[in-house]
Amino acid sequence: MRFFSFCVALSVIFLSIPSAGISAGADFVRLSKELKPAVVNISTSRNQANAAVKSETASLLDDFLSHLLPSHSEESAAHHYLGSGFIISEDGYVLTNKHVVDDARKVTVKTADGQTYPATIVGTDQKLDIALLKFEPAAQLPTVSIGDSSKLEVGEWVLAIGNPFGLEQTVTAGIVSAKGRVIGAGPYDNFIQTDASINPGNSGGPLFNTDAEVVGINTAIVPRGHGIGFATPINAVTAILPQLRHNGHVTRGWLGLTIQSITPALAESFGLKNTHGALVSAVHSPSPAAKAGLEHGDIILKFNDQTVKQINDLSRLVAQVPLGKSATLTVLRQGEKWQTRVEIIAHAGPAPPQPAPDNPQEQTGAPASLGLTLENITLPLRKQYGILADHGAVITSIVPESPAAETSLTAGDVILEYNQIPVNNTFELLHAVRQDEGFAHKSIRLLVQRGESLFFVGIAPDK
Repeated sequence: MRFFSFCVALSVIFLSIPSAGISAGADFVRLSKELKPAVVNISTSRNQANAAVKSETASLLDDFLSHLLPSHSEESAAHHYLGSGFIISEDGYVLTNKHVVDDARKVTVKTADGQTYPATIVGTDQKLDIALLKFEPAAQLPTVSIGDSSKLEVGEWVLAIGNPFGLEQTVTAGIVSAKGRVIGAGPYDNFIQTDASINPGNSGGPLFNTDAEVVGINTAIVPRGHGIGFATPINAVTAILPQLRHNGHVTRGWLGLTIQSITPALAESFGLKNTHGALVSAVHSPSPAAKAGLEHGDIILKFNDQTVKQINDLSRLVAQVPLGKSATLTVLRQGEKWQTRVEIIAHAGPAPPQPAPDNPQEQTGAPASLGLTLENITLPLRKQYGILADHGAVITSIVPESPAAETSLTAGDVILEYNQIPVNNTFELLHAVRQDEGFAHKSIRLLVQRGESLFFVGIAPDK
């Protein structure tokens, strides 16, 4: 009996320790009371013709709670969708996600005190999935305080407030699980990952730090995931807010570059110790990059003293610079670092062609040769593969299980350079390979043209 009492007492002690740690430094009761008045619920009505794709809320409710909801016939004139938002000005401006109000025939904002107001869509940005709304309040409104998402630390406490599954003014808490997440949503991916419970209907709602400041907009979840939610950093949103308010859309800056990631094989071919940076595979002309002296093969390491670890970093940093302003690039060229100033301008016309995606597989083969069958450019090959290059060596086949077979190379690609040595035809390429004494022992780098796109491919030796 004494042993049982001791075990019970010990269990109470152990169970009480984590709870004390969790509550330290985070007064969730005070924060909830302070923050909820500035959070709104957003509902929209959409015509049947425009509702080909259901909202995340509606689809999950249909899947799991259909027996609790009134049925909708296919002839129903409108569907209702739910989301969240937050008030950023006393006169009724609200931020939310664009996908919350997509194809909306009518938008309604419901404040924390239960008042409802019709709202108009002032502006939207597809790339960040942001929408700015405006409604006319009956009285002065409570507003959120905007924080600095760049100061967030992994492990820091955060609160999410929103309208999950239509459950109004729901508060959840968690921590920042990671920063700078790239989830394939767009070129400016830089999400805050949090384990604060986020569900369908939280979209567009605020993510707060413990200083009662908005640091993100809850945007995405992992389907069937638990404790994995993503928020758009508030700094990215405040950078485009003036354009949304005054223009209704966002025009971003343009350098005039095609960039790609640096694979381990490419890093070795450049003599790099890591894969950080954005590799320039093409410079468009005329463009700010061409004017600044950038060339293909350059590696952009920093943008205004901020390190570029991956290509999304560069896209995001460029987008944050106001049009007409200049930025400083730190560039690596043939082992030497140098700096140049580049003006950020709006890009008029179609977007430049993008490089083929990098092959994520590691290069492990050992090339006794390149593992490629090559031919000179001929009219039949030009027609067969749609070749636009006017010189180079055409890949007509790839040896199975060779290092080249593990890359993104394909028949019809045209090799223009071998380790920065220009090649006009197959003979020049093979000559460059034979002259390369370290060919069998180090990674090589090919500049390849596919259609209008230029990109680098690294091929690693057997190790």
